[in-house]
Amino acid sequence: MAGQIEAKLIELGIVLPAPTAPVANYVPFVIAGDLVVISGQLPMLDGKVAWTGKVGGTMSVEEAAKACRQSFINLLVHLKVAAGDLDRVVQVVRLGGFIASGPDFTQHAVAMNGASNLSVEVFGERGRHARTTIGVSSLPLDAAVEVEGMFRIA
Repeated sequence: MAGQIEAKLIELGIVLPAPTAPVANYVPFVIAGDLVVISGQLPMLDGKVAWTGKVGGTMSVEEAAKACRQSFINLLVHLKVAAGDLDRVVQVVRLGGFIASGPDFTQHAVAMNGASNLSVEVFGERGRHARTTIGVSSLPLDAAVEVEGMFRIA
């Protein structure tokens, strides 16, 4: 039987994909006490990066928000593996967003809201979190965004 969070995902039409393997020498997550730190996730769909390029250049901020949303879904995939059950999440502690963009782009926060909004949709008040969002010149595999997260579990 699906837990509350899994039921919420179903209600939102979200199917968690299989976990993706790291693209370099790191692990997908680390558990330290009651904290789970998930390595940065790219906006992967069907095993490939679905949103590439520069936000504000080849990609709109609205598309970047969709990419951040997908990256958060990919965080949930690894969180489920780490915690065993998404209902164990007590708090989304922090999200970090990296937005590939040019020097004139300034709407990083709007793009990252794609991840933050979904966090609150899925976890309710437990989904409210601290956040850092920065612009970068490039990301692995030409991804447009990357999202990392820290979660407290019971």
